[in-house]
This record gives sequence, C-alpha cells and structure tokens, in this order.
Amino acid sequence: MSLTHMRKFTRRHPNCSAHNRLSYDLIADAMEAHRAAFRGVVYDLGCGEMPYRDWILQTASSYLGVDWSSTIHDLKADVVSDLNKPLSIPTSVADVVFSMSVLEHLHAPAVMLGEASRILKSGGHLIIQVPWQWWVHEAPHDYYRFSPFALKKLLGEAGFSDINVSPLGGAFTTLALKFCYISRRCRIGPKFLQPLRKLALRPLWWLAQRSAPWLDRLDRDWDRETVGYFVTARKPEQLDVEPVR
Repeated sequence: MSLTHMRKFTRRHPNCSAHNRLSYDLIADAMEAHRAAFRGVVYDLGCGEMPYRDWILQTASSYLGVDWSSTIHDLKADVVSDLNKPLSIPTSVADVVFSMSVLEHLHAPAVMLGEASRILKSGGHLIIQVPWQWWVHEAPHDYYRFSPFALKKLLGEAGFSDINVSPLGGAFTTLALKFCYISRRCRIGPKFLQPLRKLALRPLWWLAQRSAPWLDRLDRDWDRETVGYFVTARKPEQLDVEPVR
C-alpha cells in the first residue's frame, strides 16, 4: 500500500489556510514521525470533523471517533461521550488513543487522561497535541494551557510512562504565526477592499511561515517558546486489566 504523507491531509483540514499553514505542517510532520504507532484500533477523543481519519486508516485496522454529540460538525461520532466524564467505552480495547487540540477545552482534563489509560490495552500508545501560545478559541470552552511540566505530571498521575513532550516550532515560528493571524483579522481600510488586502498579505504570510523554521535554528533556547506541544506516552504492561464485556 502506498502511504500518503500527512501534510496532504492536514492541508485539506477545514481550518487550514494561507495564514496558518505552518501550524498544520508542524502537526503533520510530528504525526508522520510517529506513523508506526498508528496500528490496530485507534480511538480519536474529541474527533470533531475527523480530519485525520483517512490518514490513520492507511495503517490502522479501525478508527472510532468520540465526541460529546452525535451530530457535531455535521458528522456522526462513533461514540457519544462527554470527555469530562467516564467514557462509555469498555476497558482495554484501544491500541492507540489520539486527541488533537482537545485537552485545553476540558474543565476536567485529568478525567480524560485517566479514561484514556483505562481504555488502552497494555503497552498501548497515547498521542495528543495541545496549544501553548495560542489565542482564546472556542470560547467559553477554553480553560487551560499546559506547560511540558504540567503535561508530564498529569500523564504520570494518569499512569502513563515513556512520556515525551516535543515543541511544535520555536520563538520565530510563534511570532510568524501570531503576525499572520493578527494581520488577517486587522480591519484596515473600507470593507470592500478587504479581499484585496488579504490578497496583498498572502506573500508576506508565505515568507513569514517559510522562513520561521530556519530562523528558529538561530535561537539557542528555541524550544522554550512554542505554539504548542506534541505528546506521546505509553500505558505500561503492568497496568493492563481484563476488558469489560
């Protein structure tokens, strides 16, 4: 089977555009680096529009989307559950639990991580992404930003091991994306000229996002300022229990 690189999927994401393409490319590259982990049964917690489903199914045997509503974003989640509460999913059924830009929207993130550990099989993988320096979004349900230390503490308390927290870009990437977002939403000139203004900004957006990853290399502490974190962890063998039937 010919495997398609993740960037082709993320660039078709409904929220991906000229002003923020770099943020989706960073996520795509992180996922591509962990492609080997996406095997067996994958549960996507907070699946939304399921933009990663087709990419995951290139290597996984099955994909199940979990969200709080059966009709969110015009799609039907396979499992309807509030991620702030115990999930209506049996124990030890998942090979991978996957969650993108979801943890910050939960008022009880520790519950979700504990449930992720419960539904994972022994030795299963947890793969999540969270923002760090990002504006308020999906208000009023935007509760937290997690430092690497907070993430390691929360995942450790949930029973995970082999926890790895990787920054998604550095200071220049953060500045470039902030410039792109701010310039996109600034109201300059009459309304009928807004499409032309955005057209004029596109070369600047391209240049800023193209050059930022290279400029990050000049910063000796590049990983201390970032737009977000990509996190992987495992459920230790000794925590496995028999599935609920």
